[in-house]
Amino acid sequence: MNDVTKNKVYDLRSTYLFSVLDDSQLERVATMGMPAQLSDGEQLFTTGDKAKVFYLVLEGQIKLFRLASSGDEKVIEIVRAGNTFAEALMFQSQQTFPVSAQAIGDVKLLAFSHNSFLELLRESVDTCFRLMGDMSARLRHMIMEINDLTLQNATGRVAGYLCSQVHGKNGNGGIDGFDLAAPKGVLASRLSVKPETFSRILHNLMDKNIISVKGGHIDVLDVDELRSIAQATDFCPKSIVPPPA
Repeated sequence: MNDVTKNKVYDLRSTYLFSVLDDSQLERVATMGMPAQLSDGEQLFTTGDKAKVFYLVLEGQIKLFRLASSGDEKVIEIVRAGNTFAEALMFQSQQTFPVSAQAIGDVKLLAFSHNSFLELLRESVDTCFRLMGDMSARLRHMIMEINDLTLQNATGRVAGYLCSQVHGKNGNGGIDGFDLAAPKGVLASRLSVKPETFSRILHNLMDKNIISVKGGHIDVLDVDELRSIAQATDFCPKSIVPPPA
């Protein structure tokens, strides 16, 4: 295995979809990836397009969304670097994309053929079971999120999102700042609130001296109060812990 392939294998191993593969399988997958680049706002595919590949985001972010009959856009997911998307379609008989995909900023991706990856899976029952376990866990997480989005109020959802971005790195009482992962309008759609509602909630939290907002940067001034608002609607973890390294 040459140095280039070793680096690719290492990068792939950190991706949940490929983390269950052994070294020889990872080496094969590393040769399957077809590179692609998108500019900000460029569309990768549209709802109903034939799905013959799935993708891994290397740099940037991909917005997955659907358009309602009214023309309103509903953001289903924001896929960040290191994550795959559209892989579940390879197991369906009718393989068409159920959403559209668009670049947020400049994006680099790898595309993987359904047929090539399925051929690899057919060679190992153990790998299939490990992959099914990981995908089931991801599905459970999405079901919990749908339940949260359906049952909890808008302020709780926004507070919960802000809470999830705080990692307590400055300790109790310190100011913890972060940049929003996407434009405010995209995040509002992702949280199932209207953009004006999202802005109003941020202003309300600012008026209460819980946060301060400067453009796309947010400083959390009162972590405990933010958690209290989120936990009142059961939309924030009980504790704030550092993210995985």
